[in-house]
Amino acid sequence: MYSAVDHQMMSEALAQAQKALYLSNPNPRVGCVIAKDEKVIGRGFTQAVGKAHAEVQALEDAKAQGNDVVGSTIYVTLEPCSHTGRTPPCVDALLAAKPAKVIVAMSDPNPLVAGEGLEKLRAAGIEVQCGLLEAEAQSLNRGFISRMTRGLPWVRMKIAASLDGKTALPDGHSQWITGPLARADGHHWRAQACAIVTGVGTVKEDDPSLNVREVETQRQPMRIIIDSKLETPQTAKILQKPELSGVLIVCANLDSPETQAKAKNFEARGIQVIAMANAFGKVDLPTLFSYLAKEREMNEIHIESGFKLNSSMLREDCVDELLLYYAPFLMGEGIGMANVGPLNELSQRQNWQIIDQTLFCPDLRLRLIKN
Repeated sequence: MYSAVDHQMMSEALAQAQKALYLSNPNPRVGCVIAKDEKVIGRGFTQAVGKAHAEVQALEDAKAQGNDVVGSTIYVTLEPCSHTGRTPPCVDALLAAKPAKVIVAMSDPNPLVAGEGLEKLRAAGIEVQCGLLEAEAQSLNRGFISRMTRGLPWVRMKIAASLDGKTALPDGHSQWITGPLARADGHHWRAQACAIVTGVGTVKEDDPSLNVREVETQRQPMRIIIDSKLETPQTAKILQKPELSGVLIVCANLDSPETQAKAKNFEARGIQVIAMANAFGKVDLPTLFSYLAKEREMNEIHIESGFKLNSSMLREDCVDELLLYYAPFLMGEGIGMANVGPLNELSQRQNWQIIDQTLFCPDLRLRLIKN
């Protein structure tokens, strides 16, 4: 069904989509390549929100080089959008370009598109094929797919631990368990998230900035603190420069004069505060993630927190992916990754599937998703 040239061109389109990894949220990461006579005449990838999508970028690139796209084959990693959002429909730009064929990696899970883009192209007499390197395109956009199909972001939990599963010494000291290569890779995952989530315990004990420093990015993720009693110190590093990315504190209740006064002080600094309680007086985590997807248009959430919040996230079934970094030493006494028990029998356990294992010498990174 697809030629070797088709595979080559779609691989190039996927490489273009990778360039949108840190950039395009909340839009999906999309790449586009325009080919004629088996040569690339235009390339593009989705820009920052509100700016050009991949198809328009590729058409403009071809035009800038003096290339005629009429009769060409256009390779795009996601079905062209057919609705007006922050930008006009990409399918209209493709129709105006008059290609002979459009090959798409995956259909758009957005209910506003959902095959309509492909049908408009076919109705105009353009040959359309869909499904080339689909799995690769889907893996680039787990978060977008999750938000569109489940109404939830894709939640990734990052943990650095010793070989015996300890994340800190008994006194809480944890800097540094892993080496610089593993820590830099952690920033790669931070950069592609819409938000980085931590707990107030981590803020008070480690005072992290939780921004992206080790990789180049034009966009900083929002920083979110789970803080049931609104105990975040006003001097915490994570609160610095909220205008760069946005800082959100999620507490359980704002029903006392004390918490209301604290919230007012935070908001005067540009730090948002919302309340979202469960039946136990803690932050309602499932409701929070639903809110982040539906109200904040967040695709991927990156969690870097301590033992207690990790435990709550896992027990409440909020985590889709584990990003585990193992350092090659034994710690013995110390704080573990999370408490998900006690189990009465092994059949109650959570099962995870390893999808990737990579060495960031001397540390080993495992990526796992739920079975």
